[in-house]
Amino acid sequence: MNKAFTRETETDDALSPAPQLPPGGRNYMTPAGHARLLAEQEELIRNERPRVVEIVAWAASNGDRSENGDYLYGKKRLREIDRRIRFLNKRLENAQVVDPLAQGENDQIFFGATVTLRFDDEPEQTFAIVGIDEADAARGRISWISPLARALIKAREGDALRFKTPAGIRDIDIISVRYLPL
Repeated sequence: MNKAFTRETETDDALSPAPQLPPGGRNYMTPAGHARLLAEQEELIRNERPRVVEIVAWAASNGDRSENGDYLYGKKRLREIDRRIRFLNKRLENAQVVDPLAQGENDQIFFGATVTLRFDDEPEQTFAIVGIDEADAARGRISWISPLARALIKAREGDALRFKTPAGIRDIDIISVRYLPL
């Protein structure tokens, strides 16, 4: 079918599925995470979008738009940029910035804690509990809504917990709790 007869919706977020916030929940994030989202939003609004608009205007001035690759790609890219800007606006609108350093010398686990754990008899692992837009398991950053973080919240340094995983129940020993800048 000719692409001219197909309809692309602007609400199709299949390109970048984002983690969902709990219903009615706040979007907790660290100051660094908040700054990264603001910087991305600023880059899209001030630089990326105007550059693409300029390309689309130039391509439209060339005449026949039906087979104009610059025009078609530019319009698609504009939709993607606008979708991302709307997403960032919603995330930042619900943002509640929590500074981990405000916890001081607390030995209880809350948002922003950097926790060293030992699972069963495995080597120690360190995780930081961060916002859903900051989570990166490869860097040891887990979302505050993840099952592991939910199991750890309100536990204290030295506690032993049992954690249910798809592979079965695991024992967790909490070695240390620190609040560091993330």
